[in-house]
Amino acid sequence: MNKKIVYALALITAVAALTASALVLRTRNVAERAEASVASATARADTDAVASSMVAAPGRVEPVSEEFKIGAEIGGKLREVSVEEGDHVQRGQVIAVLENADFQARVASAEAQLSEREAELRRVVNGARGEERREALAAMRQAEAVMSNAQVEAERRRKLFRQGDIAREEADRAEREYRVAKARYEETGERHALINAVAREEDQARAEADVALARARLREARAMLEKTFVRAPLTGVVLHRHLKTGESVSPESADPAIVTVGDVTTLRVRADVDETDVGKVQTGQRAYVTADAYGERKFWGRVLRIGQVVGKKNVRTDEPTERVDTKILETLIELDAGQQLHPGLRVNTYIVVADKPALTADSSGNR
Repeated sequence: MNKKIVYALALITAVAALTASALVLRTRNVAERAEASVASATARADTDAVASSMVAAPGRVEPVSEEFKIGAEIGGKLREVSVEEGDHVQRGQVIAVLENADFQARVASAEAQLSEREAELRRVVNGARGEERREALAAMRQAEAVMSNAQVEAERRRKLFRQGDIAREEADRAEREYRVAKARYEETGERHALINAVAREEDQARAEADVALARARLREARAMLEKTFVRAPLTGVVLHRHLKTGESVSPESADPAIVTVGDVTTLRVRADVDETDVGKVQTGQRAYVTADAYGERKFWGRVLRIGQVVGKKNVRTDEPTERVDTKILETLIELDAGQQLHPGLRVNTYIVVADKPALTADSSGNR
């Protein structure tokens, strides 16, 4: 066979093989692109499905009681702040004490005044003591005896004067002595009657009013003293201590709080739902939150309450591009028991607004 024919046949075979390989590669690429397109479309559909079944909103963690900033009702210097951040406190527990020596002195003075007024009331009601009564009776009897003697002597002198045995001056002197003795007797009789008489209604009423006033002043003094003891209004945990021993506190200051306390047995998230999504959210819907500090971990809960008024945003992301004029509806989500998050932590909230099997959590909070 001619060499040229052999070379030609070999060249034709090589070209045919290359053409076949190119066709195979082209067909494979077309198939791969078609498959990628289908996958992309499927992913977009899944994303759209997720987006349509979830409402996302920024939120902030808070205690079930919200945060209580506790201050003093009156101003003064702190003698003691007896709690630290993280301490558990009980309702009514003293957490701080103001300097109160002057208030204690007022209470002691009011107590003494009350004792004095009560003693006066008893004296008015009970009357004089037995010794006073006996003394008044003895004085009256003595005056009666003196009066009787003076009367007898005056009569004797008058008789002598009529007989001409004595001068008029002596008879008149005896008469004056008798009248003095009689007046003394009447005076002692009035005193004896006064001591033995029952207390008058107006005297007893005045004494009782004095006692009531003294008791009111004592209650006032004790109330002012009690204001120097700052007590926890609820059972919870000290979230923050603002002031320490020796610092001054004033109810009129910009931040009068001594400590901040909250009940963290149950946590809630206050979320800012955009006004465009408010029609999708209902109470009872399942929801979860995520936080950058916890990666992909989800903390599940349920929509507890929805606000009634659309207002300004409460939670800011500090992003330069954030719109601060967005209107939101405040929504409260109560997290399931046992969730451990720090109050005040900013989180991303996701509310399940459609019943999708792939998105619905079971009773344990797992998906």
